[in-house]
Amino acid sequence: MKLKVVIHEEENGGFWAEVPAMPGCATQGETLEELLQNVHEAVQACLSVGATAV
Repeated sequence: MKLKVVIHEEENGGFWAEVPAMPGCATQGETLEELLQNVHEAVQACLSVGATAV
């Protein structure tokens, strides 16, 4: 599955990202590597919540 992820750079360092196709699915990280790992975890969590809510 491919999802668009919008990455934002924080003024004081670090990054945060949101997944437009999944409202409320967002995360942050100090490095891009950490952010990408957190995005994968956030998407999995958002999908699991959506699956149980159906």
